[in-house]
Amino acid sequence: MNKENHDINIYSGIRTDLAIEARENFESDEIEGVKTETEKNENYTITHVSILNEKGSEILGKPIGNYITIESPEMRENNIDVHEEIIEKTSQCIKKLIEINNINPTNILIAGLGNRYVTPDALGPKTISKILVTRHIIDTVSEDIEGAVSSVCAISPGVMGITGIETGEIIKGITEKVKPNLIIAIDALAARRFSRINATIQMSDIGIIPGAGVGNKRMALDKKTLGVPVIAIGVPTVVDAATLVNDTMDRILDEMVQSAKEGTEIYNMLKNLDYDEKYRLITELLTPYAGNMFVTPKEVDAVIDRLANIIGNSINISLHEGITTDDINRYKY
Repeated sequence: MNKENHDINIYSGIRTDLAIEARENFESDEIEGVKTETEKNENYTITHVSILNEKGSEILGKPIGNYITIESPEMRENNIDVHEEIIEKTSQCIKKLIEINNINPTNILIAGLGNRYVTPDALGPKTISKILVTRHIIDTVSEDIEGAVSSVCAISPGVMGITGIETGEIIKGITEKVKPNLIIAIDALAARRFSRINATIQMSDIGIIPGAGVGNKRMALDKKTLGVPVIAIGVPTVVDAATLVNDTMDRILDEMVQSAKEGTEIYNMLKNLDYDEKYRLITELLTPYAGNMFVTPKEVDAVIDRLANIIGNSINISLHEGITTDDINRYKY
């Protein structure tokens, strides 16, 4: 079988919302229709994956657009200095997506998606509490700060299981009334690697499908459905149980490969294990007991609060000309 065609679908059963993980499935430095740029720092790594055409979209299984990912284990920790650095970089990435799409963000709607009563899914609602909303006072600001702040409104629409209303329907109705020229949607995501849980922020300009990471696909929130550019910001907060078991097996097998003598039968068997088949087998074994189980770290409560603060303040800095990193601690919520 042609390796490229095989790789297109090799991870199709593994749940991940991250473009960087789709890109990592390929060893080649170049993929047709895909451009990747990486910036590494002591405290973080930024990866910009651009899917340029239909060919790139088909290969990676993601829509055409820009995906910017910031990774740092320090997001999980209570490290204020590093968090401020990440806030500054995240705000720059949001501004970059705005500039790429030639958006003049003068009237912005922020949507915090998810269930506030389920901690791993509460990132969106918690982030909304950190947003500096100004739409209700924008006409009364003094001349001293006029132009320094944008018109921003925010909503946390809840989930259909609580409201009985599709999230997309709520956002669409608000959009028709408020008429924003930019929507920013924040949501919890799912990852393929446990190391990225609560340590990765993905920003993209292709919108979002609420619930897709955990198999509950809803109405897409994107320019096609809402008529307004949508920037999606998310953090992977869960992995499915099969992925966790699969990653554990991979580490065990890597150790066995290193211990086995190259060229021996056991070495060749371990090296030639098909990832897709292994994952499918694990899923089948877990299905009677934990087929719908997702895993998150035990300290998720505190970490979600930190991530909400990082994302919320990054949005504030990126949208309001008059707010800088030095100003963010002046706002108490």
